Amino acid sequence: MAVLTISRQFGAGGKTLGELLSKKLGYTCINDQLIQMIADKAKVSTNFVESIEKEAGSTLLKLMTSMISKSYIDRIVGDSSGYIDENVYVETLFEIIKHLADEGNCIIIGRGGQYILKGRSNVFHILLVAHKEDRCKFMEKNYDLLPTQAKNAVDTQDKRRATLFRRFGTEGYDNPEHYNLILNMSKMSMEKAADIVCKMLDKE
Repeated sequence: MAVLTISRQFGAGGKTLGELLSKKLGYTCINDQLIQMIADKAKVSTNFVESIEKEAGSTLLKLMTSMISKSYIDRIVGDSSGYIDENVYVETLFEIIKHLADEGNCIIIGRGGQYILKGRSNVFHILLVAHKEDRCKFMEKNYDLLPTQAKNAVDTQDKRRATLFRRFGTEGYDNPEHYNLILNMSKMSMEKAADIVCKMLDKE
């Protein structure tokens, strides 16, 4: 009943690795499905959830390190009418990710899974890194972007993530203490990375 969380520098291939591991392990890969899950819980459209994710700021970061108020969740999702803001988004995200981890055999891509599930014995946290030029090339190849589009996407997301996690200080997403395994994707193929993760699980 293991769970994997995959964090990554933008363009390092977290989604691709998650999908590959899903096929190898028979695990469910959870990525953008979380948007629909949160929308269903909060009784709002996915557009509202996506907007919250794009605009998430200091409130999001503060809440991601705080305890979840179960009564608050129950009150919000129990209403017949829908509502979402940063508080509702983050607390619902915590609830859903913890529920997924309880069920096990899943791979959670991004969205602070390494923080939300910190300390759980059945959860293995993975971080993917790569040189910037390799991340740009990955985006060009896998998402049919022009070189300028790929570079702009990587630059924009790097800045956004730096802003999001700066307030964590030593709790930054690139702190190796948060992870069981860090993979440099500039040094290996996606298949090799998947094999390493599978071997790690076999030893447990």
